Amino acid sequence: MRLRLAALLPCAALVLAGCSASGSEPQVTFYTDGEAAETEPFKYCNVQVSECEEIGAVAELASRPGRPVQISVPSEVSETPWVARIEYLTGDGELREKAEFFSSGTQHAYTATGEGPGYQILVVEVQQPGAAYVVDEAGNPELLMRAVWSLHVTA
Repeated sequence: MRLRLAALLPCAALVLAGCSASGSEPQVTFYTDGEAAETEPFKYCNVQVSECEEIGAVAELASRPGRPVQISVPSEVSETPWVARIEYLTGDGELREKAEFFSSGTQHAYTATGEGPGYQILVVEVQQPGAAYVVDEAGNPELLMRAVWSLHVTA
């Protein structure tokens, strides 16, 4: 009996930990043009990206052309690899996208900008890769994102 109970205790701890984790997803803060928005991920999965929930909403902030968006991520994100993905319009109205990858433990904040004068940021996302991937049409592996925090910027 003692062996069975000892074997069950770690399982019980895992079950309880899973139950208490609900609602404690990491928050990301976006800041632009004098305003801030703290948001939950709108998509949050386990590390294997086999169980996902859509739990949060997309944040929205207004910003004038040429203004950057600052991103602040908590240690739950910065201690893992993460990506900042930015969509913006150039001063000439051309839609562009760029991404910046950060290794584990190297970056807690990032300032997203467009290129050239008069750019307008449209979307900023923080993406946290999981431990799963898919293969695209060309045969290249692509990591699946386990969590995504998103900001839509209005002019």
